[in-house]
Amino acid sequence: MDTNGEAFGNGANERFVNSDPKDGTVTFWSKTERGIKAETRLQNHPYDTESWGVLIREAQSTPLETSRVLCEKLVRRFPNAGRYWRLYIEQEIKNNNYEQVEKLFQKCLIKVLNIDLWKCYLSYVRDTKCSLPNFRDKMLQAYEFALEKVGVDFNSYQASSNYNRFYSTEFVETTTNLKEAVGSYAENRKIITIRKVYQRAVVTPMLNLEALWREYNSFEQSVNKALAKKLIDDKTREYMNARRVAKEYEAITRSLVRGNPSVPINGNSEENKQLQIWKKYIAWEKSNPLRTEDTALLTKRVVYAYEQCLQTMGFHSNVWCEAALYLEKVSQQLMDKGDMQGSKILSDETAGLYERAVTGLMKHNMLLYFAYADFEEGRMKFQKAKEIYEKYLALENIDPTLVFISAALMEYYCSKDKSIAFKIFELGLKRHMNETDYVLAYVDYLSHLNDDNNTRVLFEKVLSSMPNEKASDVWGKFLEFEGTCGDLASLVKVENRKLEAYREELEGLEISVLVDRYKYLDLFPCTPLELKIMGYVGSTRQNNSLSSILSSVTAQDEKTEEKPLKFPRPDTSQMTPFKPTAGAVGVHSVPGGVFPIPPAAQHLMTLLPPPTCFQGPFVMVEDFIRLTLESQLPDPPTSGLPDVELPVNGIDDGEENMDVEQQKRGIKRQGDHESDDEGNSVAPPVNDIYRTRQQKRVH
Repeated sequence: MDTNGEAFGNGANERFVNSDPKDGTVTFWSKTERGIKAETRLQNHPYDTESWGVLIREAQSTPLETSRVLCEKLVRRFPNAGRYWRLYIEQEIKNNNYEQVEKLFQKCLIKVLNIDLWKCYLSYVRDTKCSLPNFRDKMLQAYEFALEKVGVDFNSYQASSNYNRFYSTEFVETTTNLKEAVGSYAENRKIITIRKVYQRAVVTPMLNLEALWREYNSFEQSVNKALAKKLIDDKTREYMNARRVAKEYEAITRSLVRGNPSVPINGNSEENKQLQIWKKYIAWEKSNPLRTEDTALLTKRVVYAYEQCLQTMGFHSNVWCEAALYLEKVSQQLMDKGDMQGSKILSDETAGLYERAVTGLMKHNMLLYFAYADFEEGRMKFQKAKEIYEKYLALENIDPTLVFISAALMEYYCSKDKSIAFKIFELGLKRHMNETDYVLAYVDYLSHLNDDNNTRVLFEKVLSSMPNEKASDVWGKFLEFEGTCGDLASLVKVENRKLEAYREELEGLEISVLVDRYKYLDLFPCTPLELKIMGYVGSTRQNNSLSSILSSVTAQDEKTEEKPLKFPRPDTSQMTPFKPTAGAVGVHSVPGGVFPIPPAAQHLMTLLPPPTCFQGPFVMVEDFIRLTLESQLPDPPTSGLPDVELPVNGIDDGEENMDVEQQKRGIKRQGDHESDDEGNSVAPPVNDIYRTRQQKRVH
């Protein structure tokens, strides 16, 4: 898949297209400012659907040849977008290019299961084939073909209804008297065919299922009223089941956005949300909501759900892999049951799905190539697996050296054959002599074999042809090899050769060669700061390792320098000097403070007004206590109390009605009915209101 914006050519002045495959070069320039902006944006963002929409609308007013090339670029950029294919086809139909239309249908109809695209196909057949003598048969074949592919779509009501209506119309036109033709074989076959289509449709969850059910009832009533009730009753249960599933389908897919074409993954929240809804919908289909025992129907519905998902999520390799793995799983289940033919059909569909992926949007996806090759290898088609690997190796912007390395090491570790591994490495070396990573992998293999002679030969062969800008790591590996396996004379010789090769880069930095001589792995003979000061220059890998060490040291130094800044000192000029004083009287002597106030006292203090509210007078506590101590209080009187005459039994009549609780406490009071002959009684108070009222009542 072209992802670099080549859809508009390489010329600076070429806009929409730069060539037509039939008529040679055709140049088209946008006529509006908005169109020019859209073209400019598509140069850097070739999957910007809004810009494509601007160009498509502007191309409607251009000549057919120009707009055709634009549409070709459009469907090449979005190969699984049904609406773009339909737009292209409708444009060709509008210009009566029926031959081109049929070619386009052959390219997209089977691969893109879009219900609107299939409706366009049915309309095309109905409008363009009506003059043919075998139009009826062709139209019926088109309807059967469409319902076989997209009959499980939720929006397939129109196709099913039109099919039945077309068949019924043909039935009436070819029969002058329906009642007379009931017994004929041909008419009975037509009735059976229409009934079959209706019965297949009314048990399929779809939009307007109730209307289709009413049409089916009317059809059965018009054919045979006596038999209609039985046939309708037989399908009622399945129809109700389909209605239930249709409602569940609407609830699950309510938030799905189906019209958007597949664009590269951007990882935003809306895309992730849509992907999760698709996964939920597919899992729902796998759960068999129809509760059918027909494995073919269940598989068909699940695969169709995957196909709908791939129309908007075509750049998600996991969706392709999950769909292929599901088909492979069902194929294996059918094989275990003994259905070899059904298993082979699904196996071929799996291969077709992989092929669509690696030839379309997933052209550069390594995972799908490997999964495809493994699948074909599992089917014992080794030649096909080899072709898949070769196809991937033929792509640009890939690293084929890994294949040689993997194959050579596999031969060495698995078959223990060093000669085959050596030949594979040599074959790869002929093609990738200037690939540093491949050369280093070959060197590691020879070092593992402890083959010093061949290792030196390899170094000499590579360094004699590899450019100096790529050979830095190889020189470092050569020095490491001589420092480990050679002697000092050989090491000095290689060092001098490196200084000669990098004369300009290492001028005045001969110390770097000396550092390389005495270092070991990441252990350097100098500190990182010393290496930085002396301008040490090593290989690319060494520089990366050293830069990480230096960066960590520099960060540590900066951290140390910034450490005082993290603890700012206060401004002492604005502070009051500390003057210690003796502890006040009553302060607890325990160091660290006083005991906390009890909770009850603390609560009381919160209820009292603050001390600032009291303005005086203030009591001299010391004087008050001294005066109290010095004062002479009189003794309490021992005589002069009034004598009270008690009754004989010791209990007054008025006390008989005293409350029990008052008796327990020893509280006594005299009633108003005390005898008048009590002597020396205490006189009542002058302002006794109660007695005053009693006296008024008596008088």
